[in-house]
Amino acid sequence: MPYIFFIFLAIIAGILIPVQSGLNGKLGATAKDPLMGALLSFVVGTLGTLLFFLLTRGGFSNIKATFQLPWYYWTGGLMGAFFVYTLIVAPPRLGIALTLGITVAAQMIFGILLDHYGWLGFPQDSVSWTKVGGALLLIAGVFLLRG
Repeated sequence: MPYIFFIFLAIIAGILIPVQSGLNGKLGATAKDPLMGALLSFVVGTLGTLLFFLLTRGGFSNIKATFQLPWYYWTGGLMGAFFVYTLIVAPPRLGIALTLGITVAAQMIFGILLDHYGWLGFPQDSVSWTKVGGALLLIAGVFLLRG
């Protein structure tokens, strides 16, 4: 697929994150439990992913190989649950823009480290002054979002 397609996907995903936070927050508030909001979100997401998988792939034949991975490769779902929970409880206190600003800045900083060292199988891509500058601008943006 063309490079621009993946840029488009990233933009759409970025747009959907604050929307998802608001929707999940309302689920949690209505259930009077933010953890329940996160759980409901993951149940719907799991069912949707399963349906999409079955319609487009149809089988589980390659799953056996995943059991050979080290244990920490299985923690991604827990990390996603933590992220969703955080996006339910933090925005009412910080605002959605500041919450996302902080999470995006943290993602970029740690992403630079993952790229630099090639951790978790990412292609190694050394730190540069432009990357450091971009990260510093994101941090500055977080301070500006604080109002």
